[in-house]
Amino acid sequence: MQTSSQSSSKHIPVVVSAGILALVLTAAVGGIWTTLLVANLAISPAIPWAVAVMALLLWLMWQYLDGRWWPRSTSGARHRALRAKPVSGQTLAWAVIAGMLSIVALAGLWFVLFQLARISATRTLVDYSRYPLLSVALLLVMASLVSALPEEASFRGYFQGSLEQRLSGPVAILIVALVMAPEHALTQGFVWPTLVFYLFVDVMLGAMAYLTGSILPGIVVHSIGLLIFFTLVWPGDMIRRLVGVGSADAWFWIHLAQVAVFAALALLAFRRLARYAGYLTSADNDSTGNKEP
Repeated sequence: MQTSSQSSSKHIPVVVSAGILALVLTAAVGGIWTTLLVANLAISPAIPWAVAVMALLLWLMWQYLDGRWWPRSTSGARHRALRAKPVSGQTLAWAVIAGMLSIVALAGLWFVLFQLARISATRTLVDYSRYPLLSVALLLVMASLVSALPEEASFRGYFQGSLEQRLSGPVAILIVALVMAPEHALTQGFVWPTLVFYLFVDVMLGAMAYLTGSILPGIVVHSIGLLIFFTLVWPGDMIRRLVGVGSADAWFWIHLAQVAVFAALALLAFRRLARYAGYLTSADNDSTGNKEP
């Protein structure tokens, strides 16, 4: 008779493989996009051909992760692991509302953290102001998709999904967020403000995938959030100054209030999302946190 420890040990290679796949896939896609972007801007900035090439590569990636092509023996498993399930209109609406309220709170958190500690303001590879507006717009949209699609598919789909089958949802979400931390540190700097910031980001997106059972709402929120940060948040990092003792200006306190207010609203929206997704009754009396039948 198979013991519980033997059963658990059998699942370890599956979970580890999903984690490694997520790290390798996101790094590879990011590296390919960086190469295409630099080449495009150097050769023909007026023609954003890198967008078309990357769109094709993302489509091929998605098709394979969703179960297409060889090997056929893993087709069904890949399709289930991706978790790209359609959700109801109400669930999608509340997921997007909760996500966008979270994005506003996270933007305020970034402003606050950036003034509390020195963070490298290297968010873009190039100065986009030197290039045609249409090219910049298309490149920024694709940059958002390049980050959102692989991360949601591999981390929130394959990796978190495999963890949720063996652990509780909150534990699975936290593990995925911690595994992603080194990857964020490589591009954003290994300092405590960025680690704190991305921990909240990844927990928020992980909770969305867990509550909806799908990565599709997370892709929408993740892509829009990145586009907002690319255009409205990170470009101003170079002019933000550190806040010393007694030197916080009005904007610092406004952003701190922004964090508190929109985080509270986001939590209420996530609570409503949990209700529509079936994790809470209409009376919100499920104190166990487990999904009701």
